[in-house]
Amino acid sequence: MPLARPVRPAVLFLAGTLLLTGCGGSPASSASSAKGSAAGSSAGYPVTLDNCGQQVRVDGPPRRAVSLNQGTTEIMLSLGLADRMVGTATWTDPVAKGLEKASAKVTRLADNAPSFEKVLDAEPDFVASSFASTLGKGGVATREQFEKVGVPTYLSPADCVGKDNTGDGDGSRTEPLTMDAVHGEVTELARIFGVEERGTKLVSELKSRVEKATSGLDVQNVSLMYWFADSRSPYLAGCCGAPGIITRELGAKNAFDDTHEEWPQVNWETVADRDPDVLVIGDLSRKQQTAETAAKKIEFLESDPVTKNMTAVRKKRYVLLSGQSMNPTVRTVEGVEKVAAALRAYGLGG
Repeated sequence: MPLARPVRPAVLFLAGTLLLTGCGGSPASSASSAKGSAAGSSAGYPVTLDNCGQQVRVDGPPRRAVSLNQGTTEIMLSLGLADRMVGTATWTDPVAKGLEKASAKVTRLADNAPSFEKVLDAEPDFVASSFASTLGKGGVATREQFEKVGVPTYLSPADCVGKDNTGDGDGSRTEPLTMDAVHGEVTELARIFGVEERGTKLVSELKSRVEKATSGLDVQNVSLMYWFADSRSPYLAGCCGAPGIITRELGAKNAFDDTHEEWPQVNWETVADRDPDVLVIGDLSRKQQTAETAAKKIEFLESDPVTKNMTAVRKKRYVLLSGQSMNPTVRTVEGVEKVAAALRAYGLGG
């Protein structure tokens, strides 16, 4: 999708077994030696996980991790791992509230996708990514390239489980995404870093926030439409990605629940014909597409002859979300909270 990732053909090339070998001269082994954490020396290690078709083995708690997407970065920061990180990249939004101080401690390698060489210069001993487009052909590097230099990689399960990334777009869902995928990612990253209790606590907090936000809400007849970016040919949410999580948690309807594409591009005539009750709008700080900010999107909606007479536009029923809130990550909960609050404010929440 056009969210936190660069525009790309969505190709995920996964094969082989990934091992942190500790071979002399690799970035991983150098970092491990520098930190005095020899492979296999920590209790509970090695940790081995099946991850998006690959086996990931981590021989000790990572000390020099790099996150290639804002989503995985914010999970790590939420787990209190800033001191174990040496780089982040690919940002769409300001960091989540409450994580500013932690984020400031971590070097930003690039606002968008860094080069493979830039990542290796940070001497990582572990690399995580939210999207197959970032950790794959056409992205920063393939998992095999990291494997060759002894660096284990982790891909968010939300971007591979029940999802087909082999097309030219942003992939399609073969089954609806749920918050369980996000909870599973939090749990697995916590295990990799040896902070399982923190992971359990974070998952519990996320569940409680969703329950609180949706309690007593009755919006089964309310239709929502999610616009992420591009005013020429808008990227709108299909049925089953992160916006689908938000919609289902609220009990509402998605105006494009008949498509399994993650972020299909749709013409404005079709948008106007679907005529949702509420428009959920991505408010992005990046500069990759037209109409990235919410202000630009609303300006377009209220001036374009095709869209200005839509119900949500006439009644100014807009909900502004960060790009990360429309991604499958811990910020998806923020999306649930903000959309729920807006529906109540518009008198649509029962």
